[in-house]
Amino acid sequence: MRFIFAIVSFVLAFVLIGYGIAQRTIFAAPDFVTASATMHSNAPVTIINASTMMARAGHQTVTISGASTVFAAYGRTSDVRAWVGDANYNQIGVNSAKTALTSKEVTGKANTVPDPKGSDLWLGEFSGKSGLSFTVNVPAGISLVVASTGAKPAPTDISIRWPVDNRTPWSGPLIIGGVLLLLAGLGMYLWALVHLRRARGPRRKTPKTPKMPRVPMQRGYQRPNTKAVEVKSGRRRSTTRRMTAIVPLVLVGMVALSGCSAAQWPTFLGGGGTPTPTSTIAPGAVTKLKPPVVTDSQVKAIVANVSAVAAAADKAKDATLLATRFEGPALELRSANYAIGKADSTYATPAAIPAGTVEIALPQQSVTWPRTVFAVVQNPKDKTIAPMALMLIQATPRSNYKVDYAMSLQPKVQVPKVAAVDVGAPRLFPTSKLLLLSPDQLATAYGDILNTGPASQYNKYFDTASDNLVKAVGLDSKNARKKALPAYASMTFSNAAGSGQTIVFGTNDSGAIVAVDLNETETVTPTQAGASITPSGATKTLSAITATAKGIVSVHGDQLLFYVPKLGSTQKVVLLGYAEGLISAKEKQ
Repeated sequence: MRFIFAIVSFVLAFVLIGYGIAQRTIFAAPDFVTASATMHSNAPVTIINASTMMARAGHQTVTISGASTVFAAYGRTSDVRAWVGDANYNQIGVNSAKTALTSKEVTGKANTVPDPKGSDLWLGEFSGKSGLSFTVNVPAGISLVVASTGAKPAPTDISIRWPVDNRTPWSGPLIIGGVLLLLAGLGMYLWALVHLRRARGPRRKTPKTPKMPRVPMQRGYQRPNTKAVEVKSGRRRSTTRRMTAIVPLVLVGMVALSGCSAAQWPTFLGGGGTPTPTSTIAPGAVTKLKPPVVTDSQVKAIVANVSAVAAAADKAKDATLLATRFEGPALELRSANYAIGKADSTYATPAAIPAGTVEIALPQQSVTWPRTVFAVVQNPKDKTIAPMALMLIQATPRSNYKVDYAMSLQPKVQVPKVAAVDVGAPRLFPTSKLLLLSPDQLATAYGDILNTGPASQYNKYFDTASDNLVKAVGLDSKNARKKALPAYASMTFSNAAGSGQTIVFGTNDSGAIVAVDLNETETVTPTQAGASITPSGATKTLSAITATAKGIVSVHGDQLLFYVPKLGSTQKVVLLGYAEGLISAKEKQ
């Protein structure tokens, strides 16, 4: 019976080990499943919604071909559709069996779109020649947009590949069980051999026969030299052979066991369950209510692009290039600086836009346009350079963010705490009455302080002690300039709100960060008949006037960034940063 049990154990062991190995080899399921579609339309764009991308669990590997230039990007579904607008597009879906993609052309009013490369709306983008393959893991609310150049039809061939859970959780236990049965069978076999040997009992000794008389040897006879016969078989040798045959079986089982991993074990025995893929989309990309218009990674990319454009434009003094990323007061001030700098190489260039660390990023909470982002950027190589505060506005879905305000922060200034980048803040109305001063009054109030000093009715609202701009162009500076004029000339000052938008963001303490545009006008006129005014410096360069009997009108643009406390606060309005310079000079009419 012991031999029978051993044989049965060997048979079961080989069955279990063989089936366990077969689960991982010949019976193994494929690693992935692919669905594809071929489109037959001239639409310039293809949209793949999150529902299609998430038709199966796991990350998605997208392969695109069928055009000489292939581009793909992903972003919020609402942003993608806003960018596509009224253009024709292909809508990609998936069939009920989730084995093939479907395609439907949605007719619009236009058959072309702008080149989608570099749009600030995209959370990520990919491009290639003839073909493109990439892996993402998009969550709900994110869609893919596929195009060629915008002017040409979108690529025709698209496939999506999803991973398949082909774990074999019972192959490990089967192999281990087979090895244990193999060892048990070996043990029973050896036990049976030992038992069989003992069952034979002691052997009786054969009685000695009487010795026969020795036969006398004949002369000339030699006893043959015989060799002892070597015994090549026997009980001990047979056992050794059996052991030699069994050892490889045990080794096979141990080798099979060594290949087991967490995927070959049930979860309750410590095996790995189906992994939950981590989304490749940055936090804050998808929220339910009033999402921030950009994510942290988008802000960094936008600022880096703005810095590169500003650096190139500053070097070449190219206002046209600058206009691709600047507008409003920031463009006006820098363009005037370029005009002066081309004629006077000694004229100071504007403060550079650093491509460094984004210390503060506050995006607007909005799903419509225009959209606004406030950012503070620090130069990582030189901490002595004042950080730059930027107000960026995206006018339409197809336009990029442009800098409306670019202001250097004052030394040792403390920017109040604002919401996190993945939360954002609403842009407040300029007429808000919940602040110490209404934002739409700031430009007028501050301009009055610059002209009249402590006598201004608004002086009590502002902290002017640490205000460097008041010291530079305030009442004392203006009086000194008047005294420097010759007796036959006079100088007057006036100011008014500029054409720039008043941008208001709430802070965590119920106050607000406010950016305003102020234009200061300086008029110099002759006071005696026959006298003429001779401009100098930047005013002469920008106006191209050498002398005039009518007078000169110069306008300085001030970009101002304030912190305004909440209504009823004992704090005062603080000038956080500014940028100022000559923006216009002409003969008085």
